[in-house]
Amino acid sequence: MRLLLDTHAFLWWVTDDRSLSDAARSAIADESNVICVSAATAWEIATKHRLGKLDKAAGAFERFTELVAADGFALLPVEACHALKAGSYAVSHRDPFDRMLAAQSSLEGMKLVTRDPAFKQFRTDVLW
Repeated sequence: MRLLLDTHAFLWWVTDDRSLSDAARSAIADESNVICVSAATAWEIATKHRLGKLDKAAGAFERFTELVAADGFALLPVEACHALKAGSYAVSHRDPFDRMLAAQSSLEGMKLVTRDPAFKQFRTDVLW
């Protein structure tokens, strides 16, 4: 299975936060799955770091690339096709990070690991 981690799922994984569901934790730990982290997640982490909103996950800003590589995750770049799809969704949800993750998971055929109910608007295939 190919999985794309929402930002909170990535942060909860690297901090071993119990907020990560058992199903998500098992799927991420399953070595037969391909786990991806979007460049949009790096952007969101940098933004939250700048705003002082990363509390116990503050190290994720300085060590983002190292943390992605340490678990054998693949970094998914943002491509023009992702941006075009994200910008073209006809839903009222305005969060650019969510729009990008929905577009990437859809175009790349990945399940999005998230607990965020906003992704129902995008008809995103979710694992939680």
